[in-house]
Amino acid sequence: MPEISPRESAGGIILNPEGKILLVNQHNNSWSFPKGGIDAGETALEAAKREIWEEAGIKNLDYIDALGSYERYSLAKDGVSEDTALGLRKRTLFLFRTTDTPKPDMKETTDVRWITFDEGLALLTHSKDKEFLESVRAKVEAALQ
Repeated sequence: MPEISPRESAGGIILNPEGKILLVNQHNNSWSFPKGGIDAGETALEAAKREIWEEAGIKNLDYIDALGSYERYSLAKDGVSEDTALGLRKRTLFLFRTTDTPKPDMKETTDVRWITFDEGLALLTHSKDKEFLESVRAKVEAALQ
């Protein structure tokens, strides 16, 4: 059986004027950053903006900075265990600001929530997402100044 090459994804940590960050609830079972697969011919930044539009309905994004990448397994359909079949997937995130009100697609994204940084650490479903958010705390807080 040929090895499946994991698809890289890109997305963002988005700040609103109150300094809160946006998380999306996907399939009614997990909270994460808005993100998704990078299409052929697309840069990670282009994919991040497209995916944020598709998942959260936010079009007007002010780019602040690249936050880096990390790898993790996707969550299984139960929203708790990891789906290791596709292997580790690289996720690249960028920091943005917006004044837009989210309008989730209500298909894949079933809810969105503006939350404080510490609420994000508690709400994110995947431990690797929590670790990444904590690792970029200084950059995110600097953007609030």
